[in-house]
Amino acid sequence: MQNKINLLKRYCLWVITLSVLTPFSAVATKISFNEFCSQFVGQWTGDAAKVGEIPRKVTTTGFCSHDQRQLLLSVSVGTRAPYSETWWFREQGEQVLLTYYDGVSQEKEQVFSLYRKNGDYSLLGEGVVNARTALIQLFFQTQASPSQHNAWQWTQNIQYLDDDVDRYQLFRGIEMTPVAPSQ
Repeated sequence: MQNKINLLKRYCLWVITLSVLTPFSAVATKISFNEFCSQFVGQWTGDAAKVGEIPRKVTTTGFCSHDQRQLLLSVSVGTRAPYSETWWFREQGEQVLLTYYDGVSQEKEQVFSLYRKNGDYSLLGEGVVNARTALIQLFFQTQASPSQHNAWQWTQNIQYLDDDVDRYQLFRGIEMTPVAPSQ
C-alpha cells in the first residue's frame, strides 16, 4: 500500500511540474535529430501511467539507426495493451515523423518539431486526441538526481485547441531509469 501511495505522490509531482512550466518552444532551440537519437539507446525501466491510472512497471528499449536518422522506442507490456508499444521516430528534413503502434489499434502517424533546452528534449506537433484537435508534446526531461544518472522522465502532454486552458495537460508519463548491464 505504501508503494502505491509513493507512486501516486510522484505522479502528482509530475502534474504540478507540468502546470508551472513555461511553453517549451518559446525558450528552446531547434536541434538536429541525431543529437536526440543517441540519447535514448539502451534499456530503461520505470513506472508508466495515464492520468487517473495506477502506475505500472514497464521496460523501454531504445535503438538508434547507424546514420542516427531513426529512433525506435519499444515500451514493454505493462500498459493496457496486451503487446509492446512501438514508437518509431524518423528524421524528415527539419521535422520528425512518428509512427506509433500498440499491437492492437491502427498505426498512428504524427509530425513534430524537435527542440532542446537545458538538456531536455521536446517534440511538438498538432494532431487529434480523443476526436479533438490538440497540440501534442512529447517531453523528455533529464532527472537531476545523482542516483539516476542519465535517467529521463518522458511525459506525453496535450493542449486542446478548442479549450480555454492555456497550458499543456499531462496525458501519460513514463519513467526511464537505465538498466544496469549484467555482469
